[in-house]
Amino acid sequence: MPNVRAVPTLRRRRLGEALRKYRNNAKLSLGSAATAMGWEESKLSRIENAKARMRPQDVETLLKVYDVTDADVVAALEGLAKDAGKQGWWQGYGDVVALAYKDYLTLETDAEGVHIYTPGLIPGLLQTGAYAREIISAMALTRTPEEVIALAEVRKTRQAILTRPSAPVKLWAVIHEAGLYQRSASQSSLMREQLRHLLDMADLPNITIQVMPLASTPHPGMLGIFQVVRFQRPWPTVVLLENIRGGYFVEGHDDVKVFETAFDRVVAAALSVDDSREIIKNIMERNGK
Repeated sequence: MPNVRAVPTLRRRRLGEALRKYRNNAKLSLGSAATAMGWEESKLSRIENAKARMRPQDVETLLKVYDVTDADVVAALEGLAKDAGKQGWWQGYGDVVALAYKDYLTLETDAEGVHIYTPGLIPGLLQTGAYAREIISAMALTRTPEEVIALAEVRKTRQAILTRPSAPVKLWAVIHEAGLYQRSASQSSLMREQLRHLLDMADLPNITIQVMPLASTPHPGMLGIFQVVRFQRPWPTVVLLENIRGGYFVEGHDDVKVFETAFDRVVAAALSVDDSREIIKNIMERNGK
């Protein structure tokens, strides 16, 4: 059976980057590390560059070469090696889902928690299907009606991470009050249903929702939407920034720390959870009149 070239998935790239970091920390060359494993240098190079598979059972042995014995680190990298080639459910949507979005969906699926501030809309993880279709249609300027429907389906399906039986993602969302007053020209009940959904989701123990009031004090979120995506150790936190052309990632401890501090200040400027629930409920009830 011929060898099949490994696809450089995001998980495989993260695994390679982690192994390279631990090798560099151990001050070992590629050749020295590969020799210790009984490998050709090219094999380890391909693994680090996400161009080759790594057997999960080899992870612990290689980490011992790097003097890394932390059980959490070993388990995390073994899990990543095991899942590195898995294709997410979103692959079935083909090119409708851009590569950067596929990478984000992988990160989101593997995440422990997501912190998000949205200045003018409901976060994707908390959107109803009808709201998602309307928002995507308004913002995806180059998409066909069929692609809008497909993207809305993707948005709804990804929400399963919030209610999965094992380790659901912890979501902390701060939504600007202005986003709660959105109107639909075609569906009079759209926002009422969306706000009802927010209240229902806020009842889940892993979800925290706050509202940034119209009369808030100045805060870093005034500069725009951002998401802080956290993982179990040893994986570092990643930040997603979005604009009309898509999104891009911010990585690196110092840069990420700025956004973590920014989110803390956004939370401090927002209404309490109880007051936020009350304002969502009041706006929802006014939508029904």
